[in-house]
Amino acid sequence: MAAWIWWFISLQNQNNQMRLYKTMQLNKDDIAYEQKLNSINDEHKRKTAQYISEGITFVFVTLVGAVFVYRAVRKQFLLGRQQQNFMMAVTHELKTPIAVVNLNLETLQKRKLDEEKQQHIIQSTLQEAGRLNDLTTNILVTSQLESHYIPDKEQINFSELCEECVTAFISRYSNRIIKKNIEENIFINGERLLLQLLVNNLIDNALKYSLKEKTILIELNKQHDKIFLKVIDEGNGISDDEKKKVFEKFYRSGNETTRKTKGTGLGLYLCKRIAESHKAKIKVCNNQPAGSIFTVEFNT
Repeated sequence: MAAWIWWFISLQNQNNQMRLYKTMQLNKDDIAYEQKLNSINDEHKRKTAQYISEGITFVFVTLVGAVFVYRAVRKQFLLGRQQQNFMMAVTHELKTPIAVVNLNLETLQKRKLDEEKQQHIIQSTLQEAGRLNDLTTNILVTSQLESHYIPDKEQINFSELCEECVTAFISRYSNRIIKKNIEENIFINGERLLLQLLVNNLIDNALKYSLKEKTILIELNKQHDKIFLKVIDEGNGISDDEKKKVFEKFYRSGNETTRKTKGTGLGLYLCKRIAESHKAKIKVCNNQPAGSIFTVEFNT
């Protein structure tokens, strides 16, 4: 900006000197003196207007370029920070279940426990192994979808798939209140694994951000030519400015070093990509009196 200002002042000074020089060359006794003087003044004004218009153009282009550079740098900075948070989360998500599995297996190996305690430890080990499987599956499927993966679609009984997912979560989280309202015989043309991940991630997200005594409700119904999958929780809800951000890759609200909820920031992003690959829409709205409602709308 300083360079443009200096450039304008220099050109304007040169313009003033040229007018003064040309004016001094005129003969006041010349009959056409006034006409020539007006011509010199007009040329001076045209030059001044030219320098002003060029200066404004250059300043505008500079500002636009600066805005684009700022946005690009800011986007890169945010992406880098999100990737760093993702690596921290993945490290934590991998180490925790591995440590629990090792501890459980060592306990079974070194101690003679009664049947009930053994079953409890085995169940805990299976849950942690399931967490590892879910994490690796999310990462692999995300990579596939970003590589222009084309789903292998077929006619699927979506009602049965949702029933299986809910039943699995009820078995894994017997201390949580998980309810369902699933309409029977709803079919969708899609890939079974991706749709299963969609349902699982939505339920898992609801469990993460709800208290243990709160209810999680999974609804599936068909209205005219639309199919609606809803996962309703009674957690703290999501602020309006975060409703779109939660579907961004790696996005997780809060600080990664102090956050208590588990996750990598891929679950809801993966849900959005899966919904888009099935030409469906996903959105989140507030639940009353508290919580969130995640809705996936499919076309039949």
